[in-house]
Amino acid sequence: MKSLIRWTATLGLVGTTMLTSLLGSYSKALALPEEQIVKTLQSVPVFAIADDQGVPLIAVEKEQKFTGVFISKQDAQNFFERLKKENPEVASKVKVQAVSLAQVYKMQTSQTDQNRLIIDFVPKESEVESAKKLLSERGQQYQGGVPLFVPKAGKESNFLVVNRNNQDFIPFFFEKAAALQMVEQYKKANPAEAATVKIDVIPLESVIATLQQSNDEALTKILLYPSQETIDFIRANSNQNAPNQPPANQPRPNNNTNNPPAPNR
Repeated sequence: MKSLIRWTATLGLVGTTMLTSLLGSYSKALALPEEQIVKTLQSVPVFAIADDQGVPLIAVEKEQKFTGVFISKQDAQNFFERLKKENPEVASKVKVQAVSLAQVYKMQTSQTDQNRLIIDFVPKESEVESAKKLLSERGQQYQGGVPLFVPKAGKESNFLVVNRNNQDFIPFFFEKAAALQMVEQYKKANPAEAATVKIDVIPLESVIATLQQSNDEALTKILLYPSQETIDFIRANSNQNAPNQPPANQPRPNNNTNNPPAPNR
């Protein structure tokens, strides 16, 4: 994480911008209703280093404030263990805490220019390497961000959709392996189209920005699918059922509804 180099000695610099106090109002107009964006992001936990009041650990660089939000709990824990060795005084005041992606989104949108905290998402390195390899095979380059893996198929490269509770959803996977599982399932059911199947790589940050900038109803069909590590965390910390594999019904091309607009890159 390039920005988190020099740690502050105290934890109060964020002021009222806390991970546990994220319901402040803001005036920015959203293309989709806020409740829809929150619904899309709510089910995905991410991990921050924060104190008991939810005030995140921050770094200061060139008069800008940064805080890290980890996609992987293990990555967050590894960072925390390093912090305990390098700065035990600061580490004694914080711990790894889970927050929903929706809470981070609210935190971003409720800030003022005078006290802005830059959220630095930290992707899982193995998934970054997977994204780099996929893009390199197409003559493209990884441009940064948290990679999401999105299966597509057909001559028009439509997003694959799955049905859950009689509703169609477009899965965006945090893990390449889960996307591959869906792709293989589709290829077996549709061998004539196997050659048209591919996995696109779209940054999470671009997806969030697109949710804020477009009112296309197809965006409401996006389903963010966590990694197996995160699913295991959800199961261990909730009585609710968590998915452990892509939805069981046969994926199919998104022919009956519009594809979401291409996220900004």
